[in-house]
Amino acid sequence: MTLQGTNTYLVGTGNRRILIDAGESKMAKEYTNVLRRVLEEENATIEHLLITHWHPDHIGGANSVQDLLKTMSPPNTTSTIWKLPRSAGDRSVEGNDFQIPDYESITKWETLKDQQIMEVEGAKVCVYHTPGHSTDHASFFLEDEQALFSGDCVLGERTAIFQDLQSYLTSLRKILELEPKLIYPGHGPVLNDPVTSITFYINHRLKRENEILGILEENAKDSTISEMDIAKRIHSDNADIMWKAAAYNVEQHLNKLLEEGRVRGEKGKWQSI
Repeated sequence: MTLQGTNTYLVGTGNRRILIDAGESKMAKEYTNVLRRVLEEENATIEHLLITHWHPDHIGGANSVQDLLKTMSPPNTTSTIWKLPRSAGDRSVEGNDFQIPDYESITKWETLKDQQIMEVEGAKVCVYHTPGHSTDHASFFLEDEQALFSGDCVLGERTAIFQDLQSYLTSLRKILELEPKLIYPGHGPVLNDPVTSITFYINHRLKRENEILGILEENAKDSTISEMDIAKRIHSDNADIMWKAAAYNVEQHLNKLLEEGRVRGEKGKWQSI
């Protein structure tokens, strides 16, 4: 689900840098050893830790990064964790497939705002709220280089899962308007042709929507069909590990179509109109 793992990025040229994402807690020891070595080689520390979203493979290592900075010479106790809020309160973990028990234990973080500017020597980063994959998802645009740190909105390989399809499509169109020259994704390799990749993501979701509608129309009018059954008709060659994610994405498509009055039913039981 995370391809080769979670990418993190150290941004800036001066002594105080921006770190984008912190990896997952189970890899924290290995990760902070590498991060320490890089910071020592660069004679740098971290001023701001920007989190793209709350999923554990992006925020899980945040406390370990803060602890690392306190042990370096000279120690840094002023680094700030920044994140967009998931909801108005944003201190509770809702029950869903991405729940993590230690979310509330993450060191106190400050609230980002859409189009907020974060700046250190050699880097001016603009925050863009790009919900869809999660409600709090942020992408970060390095203005001088026209490079986008896309988190899980756009991946280096394959396509992403999403929590809300309509929001996700809006976010994809929003970053398309930025016309980035590079995308540094949360997972997978750097994308050197971002406009093509983003356009593919949008067209792929619209194509998938039409496929789902076609399957519902082919299904008997007096019977229903589940998300998993639809996913298996679309993804006949999927690896077993991907079935749950495929069915999850199909469900989000169906929820959008239900809101638009183009299908009827409920989870596990869907029909065409």
